[in-house]
Amino acid sequence: MSMGAGLPGDAPLLKASAATRPKAGIVHLGLGAFFRAHGAIYTAEAMAKSGGDWGIIGVSLRHPTQRDLLQPQGFAYTAVELAADGETPQVVEVLQNVLVAREDPLAVLSAMADPAIRIVSLTVTEKGYCHLPSTGLLNRDHPDVVHDLAHDLPRSAPGYLVRALQMRRAAGLAPFTVLCCDNLPENGVMLRGIVLELARLVDPGLTDWIALNGAFPSTMVDRIVPALKPENIAELAEKTGVTDRAPVMHEPFRQWVIEDWFVGDARPDYAAVGADMVRDVRPFEHMKLRCLNGTHSALAYLGYLAGHQTIFDTISDPAFATYCRRLWQSEITPGLDAPQGVDLAEYTGKLFQRYGNPAIRHLTHQIAMDGSQKLPPRILATISENLKAGRDSSGLILAVAAWMRYVGATDENGQPIKVQDPLAARLKTLSDKAGSVTEKVGSILALREVFPANLAENPEFQKAVVASYTNLARRGAGSCVLEYGS
Repeated sequence: MSMGAGLPGDAPLLKASAATRPKAGIVHLGLGAFFRAHGAIYTAEAMAKSGGDWGIIGVSLRHPTQRDLLQPQGFAYTAVELAADGETPQVVEVLQNVLVAREDPLAVLSAMADPAIRIVSLTVTEKGYCHLPSTGLLNRDHPDVVHDLAHDLPRSAPGYLVRALQMRRAAGLAPFTVLCCDNLPENGVMLRGIVLELARLVDPGLTDWIALNGAFPSTMVDRIVPALKPENIAELAEKTGVTDRAPVMHEPFRQWVIEDWFVGDARPDYAAVGADMVRDVRPFEHMKLRCLNGTHSALAYLGYLAGHQTIFDTISDPAFATYCRRLWQSEITPGLDAPQGVDLAEYTGKLFQRYGNPAIRHLTHQIAMDGSQKLPPRILATISENLKAGRDSSGLILAVAAWMRYVGATDENGQPIKVQDPLAARLKTLSDKAGSVTEKVGSILALREVFPANLAENPEFQKAVVASYTNLARRGAGSCVLEYGS
């Protein structure tokens, strides 16, 4: 098949097989590329290995795009493994349906309240939890939370959880297990607190019922899933002979660590397909959030400012490679307690190899999204601990300064940056109004949604951020990174 201008339209559309599918046992909120390349594949494999009715009903909270792409394909899609030596596609047929919450919120609630549903999982990104990242508490001033307190049909992910649990309690059903799959520290603990707080505002009796009967296991998820590019669809059509308008691309590596705490012990046999079922996920999540996500964000902001489009491009720059390795060795791993059986030097060495996979084109601009939500768990927590212990944090502080420069929405060449962040407008206003670097840094540090007071008011931290921002403005990100590694 040639790569003519007519592709992928010349190739027939991917269709789900005629085989009978298992019944739905999971509703997943936030049906993005990551879950379809990670949790959905684990679930499909667990059913193939051990059986069970664990089909998935996906929910797009805002937009119909995923539903509109997947529905004509019978909700089947292709997951393409991108290795340095080639690509391996597989068709995934675990999705039973996709609902759009903004179109029909009652249909979503009804699905979640169905007694056949035993797990509701989520990948709604950090901002989707309507919480304050600096504290982990519910943001009661969030517009979606304000709406959910005034209406029976919710808008927010926590609102859907609370209202669906309310429906199950009224029907005399057990609650579903709430399985958070986003990159947040102690994500199950955090989400349980948010749900209980919101439930208390809706119905205090519901709060007690959830607290007594519910399950909110914490998890750690890991797989690099780069953004889909239009040419990926045409290339896949040429390779497979069919057109898939909603494929996902992913690296070979994957990891899923799950606390084994489910309502009635009802869950797919994830352990049979490589997931780690543990009593305490915290050592794994701290390691991953700080070693992988922390350096990912640092490389994204500094790499973007230096003109690098992808993590591969960034890590291929010797100065950035040295920067990344030094972050791990000097600033991140000294404060970590490694999970049993894990060697941190070996772990970070494998991370470096993953960053250097030429088949993964993970855009620095994509990773840079929603930094106001990501910085607290990925970078600020490490800096706070390092300051208390007297350890070096200069490289991580440089990354914080790079984020502040990035959200000013102008790059080092004076070109505009399309900043995607819940606080984008406020951050740009603060940056534009400031008359000096000290004033600019101070005004951004005053954002309690991002910076906890004990860190923001630390004179040593304030001074270091101002110095790093000044150097970035004067000399550029590339020079600052090179100096850090020298």
